[in-house]
Amino acid sequence: MNLKVGDKVRVIAGSSKGKEGKIIKTLSKENKVIVEGANIVKKHMKGNGQVSGGIQEVSHPIHASNVKLLDSKDKKDARPAKKEEKETKKTTKSTKKSSAKSN
Repeated sequence: MNLKVGDKVRVIAGSSKGKEGKIIKTLSKENKVIVEGANIVKKHMKGNGQVSGGIQEVSHPIHASNVKLLDSKDKKDARPAKKEEKETKKTTKSTKKSSAKSN
């Protein structure tokens, strides 16, 4: 999974389609991520001695294939590309498609 905590993403499928936000948490074993402000559900919480009960809104995980990484500079879609350096250290950077076509 190429997504990390703090990356800006856009939801491309599901009920939260089109929403943008930062990744709060990644669940690598399940291949899911939690995005702030996306896939919000209402959870009924029972109160105890310190915390009062009520209905709270909680973000639920989204499958990693349903989000797309955004370029941090211009908020356009970015496609992660893996590049191996001379020291066999793998890095991830975004690549952009060129809009101008040469004839």
